[in-house]
Amino acid sequence: MSTMKALVYFGKGNCALEDRPIPQIQDPTDAIVKMVKASICGTDLHILKGDVATCTSGRILGHEGIGIVQSVGSSVKSFNPNDKVIISAITSCGSCKFCRKGMPGHCVEGGWILGNTVDGLQAEYARIPHADGSMHKCVRGATEEEQVLASDVLPTGFECGVLNGQVQPGSTVAVVGSGPVGLGAVVTAQLYSPARLIVIDLDQNRLRTAKRLGATDVIVSGPNTVKEVFALTDGEGVDTVIEAVGLPKSFELCQELVAPGGTIANLGVHGCKVDLHLQRLWDHNITLRTRIVDASSSQMLIKMLDTGKLKTDGILTHKFKFGDMSKAYDTFGNAAKHNALKMLIEF
Repeated sequence: MSTMKALVYFGKGNCALEDRPIPQIQDPTDAIVKMVKASICGTDLHILKGDVATCTSGRILGHEGIGIVQSVGSSVKSFNPNDKVIISAITSCGSCKFCRKGMPGHCVEGGWILGNTVDGLQAEYARIPHADGSMHKCVRGATEEEQVLASDVLPTGFECGVLNGQVQPGSTVAVVGSGPVGLGAVVTAQLYSPARLIVIDLDQNRLRTAKRLGATDVIVSGPNTVKEVFALTDGEGVDTVIEAVGLPKSFELCQELVAPGGTIANLGVHGCKVDLHLQRLWDHNITLRTRIVDASSSQMLIKMLDTGKLKTDGILTHKFKFGDMSKAYDTFGNAAKHNALKMLIEF
């Protein structure tokens, strides 16, 4: 067999399954992986909307999944054929200036390249560049479904939301948006024992999931949202507010909710400009932090999944066979209609 099925991007609003050659080792640091499970990220939807100029027509999509190693290049030391692996959304060479600074998201030869500037994981086989720094061995104490979340959802929620937000024990935290990465922040924020963990969304089904995953309070977004949050925080606002939507309106809300001395952590992907109201915030001693996920926390999070320390029930809501990718994308793109959060793709 020399060909495989792959989901290929053909420009704004257009992707389809087609036959592609099975990838081969190109560099000694490569691995070829046969995909077992994959998922769809909100960033994939941004690509289809035309928001990601670096992803060009003809690219195989996807950057989340687990698989079985088929072959490795001569320089790969940590993996062997038949190893079951979690593939990181971030490719890391491990030696460039950004990797050495702990910022693999900006790796000179990697970063977010899978399904963006090189072919990705929504295919029967995938080539993983810099395999030693870009994959993790699967563990026995967690399901395949849970481990798919370690590709992107959990490290993104943790690093871009919780760590960037400087969540502290006893603090107050608001997560604006309870999609998959927002829920990843809800799950991992509890590692730091905030006193209040407030989740805000328009979708009541997602809020129910957030409550089940550990949110202390949930609020349906509306004209009284700010009043409701201030009522929960003795009129102070929140110490950490995590923006997990990527829209101007949600970023505006974050600025209204942050307490003096607090932190706004941007987790959402923004496809258009937003306003920063310094005329109101210049004297509030706030911190605004942005970040792309580095996946530097992945190994720690995988160990916690292995020992049952992270609760992820309800984040994965729908399962599809790989041949039904168009239906999976349609369901994910119309999430509210289908009560959808995260799609699991089975090969």
